[in-house]
Amino acid sequence: MTAARRQTVFAGLDPPEAWPLTPRASRPERLERELATLEGIGPGLTRRLATLGLRTVLDVLEHGPRRYESAVDEVGMADLRADEEVVVAGEVLSVSTRRLRSRRTLVRARVSDGTATVTATWFNQPWLADRLRPGLRVRLRGKQGRFGFDVKSYDLGESRATADFAPVYPASEEIAASTVRRVVETALPYVLDVPDPLPAAVRERERLPLKRDAFAAVHRPLSLDEAELGRERLAFDELLVLQLGIARRAAERERTLATGLGEPGEVIRRYRAALPFALTPYQERAIRELDADLARTVPMQRLLQGDVGSGKTVVALYALLRAVENGCQGALMAPTETLAEQHFLTIADLCLELGVTCELLTSSLPAREHEAVRGRFASGEAQIAVGTHALIQREVAFADLAVAVVDEQHRFGVEQRTALAQGRAPHVLHMTATPIPRTLALTVYGDLAVSEIARPPASRKPVVTRWIPEERASEAYTRLTRLLRQGRQAYVVCPLVEASETTLARAAEAEAERLRRAELSDFRVGCVHGRLRPGERRGLMARFKAKELDVLVATTVIEVGVDVPNATVMIVQEADRFGLAQLHQLRGRVGRGAEQSYCLLVSRGREELTESAQRRLQALCDTTDGFELAETDLELRGGGALLGTRQSGLSDLRFAHIRRDRPLLERARAAAHELGGAPGPLEDLADALFAEVDPEALA
Repeated sequence: MTAARRQTVFAGLDPPEAWPLTPRASRPERLERELATLEGIGPGLTRRLATLGLRTVLDVLEHGPRRYESAVDEVGMADLRADEEVVVAGEVLSVSTRRLRSRRTLVRARVSDGTATVTATWFNQPWLADRLRPGLRVRLRGKQGRFGFDVKSYDLGESRATADFAPVYPASEEIAASTVRRVVETALPYVLDVPDPLPAAVRERERLPLKRDAFAAVHRPLSLDEAELGRERLAFDELLVLQLGIARRAAERERTLATGLGEPGEVIRRYRAALPFALTPYQERAIRELDADLARTVPMQRLLQGDVGSGKTVVALYALLRAVENGCQGALMAPTETLAEQHFLTIADLCLELGVTCELLTSSLPAREHEAVRGRFASGEAQIAVGTHALIQREVAFADLAVAVVDEQHRFGVEQRTALAQGRAPHVLHMTATPIPRTLALTVYGDLAVSEIARPPASRKPVVTRWIPEERASEAYTRLTRLLRQGRQAYVVCPLVEASETTLARAAEAEAERLRRAELSDFRVGCVHGRLRPGERRGLMARFKAKELDVLVATTVIEVGVDVPNATVMIVQEADRFGLAQLHQLRGRVGRGAEQSYCLLVSRGREELTESAQRRLQALCDTTDGFELAETDLELRGGGALLGTRQSGLSDLRFAHIRRDRPLLERARAAAHELGGAPGPLEDLADALFAEVDPEALA
């Protein structure tokens, strides 16, 4: 597309000097074309694109750049200066390839522009050797450095990747950003088929471009201002649909009845007296907020968020006991058997002391025992139910369920979360140790009350976190063995790999066996993973807690719910493969006692990591504050990723930046109030989204 074609009219405003496209009737069905049908996209590339969630033309158009290249000068090669980013252009003279000791590949090309010759270098792109033929004209963007001209981006034809304001897309280890850019270029002509659901009156008042023009401006801007105007239009649509759905769900909830639980009574008094510690001010505040909600006949929908080890379970049990003392039942649902078992073990003794019947239900129970437990739920004999998704199977019924606690609920599917409450309208407390950024909680979760336990008990020390390259991994085990000899315990977390649960289990067992023979030969090493039978897993965890094991080699089954105060060291292997929130959750398994604890992140060398991976690992070293890390995660991944797995589009906040789009969100709220209930494409879209997604899917 040439600049001459970038002419159109949008929203009644004066168009920019070079706005993207000439308008024509859209054909929205073309946006659903699979990428395999486009020229130059074969089966292998299709599979790799799918790992980024890119399967259709529309997916690609909605894959916005994470940043744009700045404007730089194009200079002659004779004028190159060290460490100054510039663009050079010339002809390839020769090409060579070399294998480095680090197993990386170095491609070098001598390139001349007539004034001088430079040696251009590329790391880990061996396929370039076949494309960089002598005589080929190239345009290179980069810096003159130690090994020659270090190429950041290049063009072998029209200037796209090396141009000023060239888009840089989110990518992965399986697919390079340059490949994503090529796929976007292939899909870009389809912006002509993008319909515009925003009413013209709203578009004019908000001074926003047509949606098709916004996509073109985001992917091929002539300035940063043009790119930002396009992004704002696309973000406005996302936030508007979200606000329409939130407002509707909040109104529906007000029309639903729940059991009002009145004031706390004798059971709660005895519960407080039985606790071996004083509640923190943050826990007390959360309890006051719970009490206010439970007294109403409108079903509570509250998110209790607190960093790892902050004491959320104490508050959750308080809510469940409020139901029990009013002659009703409570249920606590966790996403995994390990976490459900940990919750049961944590609260069972307290419940026994209070004379409250507590039962555990998981899918691994023998059929006869499963049936017996269900019978006690149905009769009301079991006052508190703890379990996994087994609690919401059709054959499970409750006599009178008044309070439900859903832990780490972002891990559940939409149907699983809604089924617990079907036909019963209990008060629901959502509990998460994955902190939702304050800005996100205040805006996106507009219909969900939020309680926050901002600080753990004062006796706990921040976990010291260090990032160590693989070649220095022996130092991590030296430090580990020193602490083990002092009587401490440790976790070793196996690499996260894309594999089945069975393969993960085998990898963990193999690593445990290797450590028994090598670095940890003097210590007792156990191994826990998702393929163990529940009895075996409980036995291993009990042995570890009883100090009969020194080290627990584990997959991410230990990410939540495991509480062993004497475990003060964690080594995370290949830490760069984990997300920031997951690393923070894993780290939360140590630092749960009064002793100083350590988390050692082992990864590949810094130069081999993506910019995002480097920022994740550095952020873990810089702070243990989960809310600060959540803000960093929001910045790195965007709001959509933090909304959990893709749920009918609700997680697709691809262009809205919650941290900096507060004013835009307020505008979207106002527009939603104006459009609420009015027929139109956006209301239809909100209907389609929220027909399948309950309001708590947002938490």
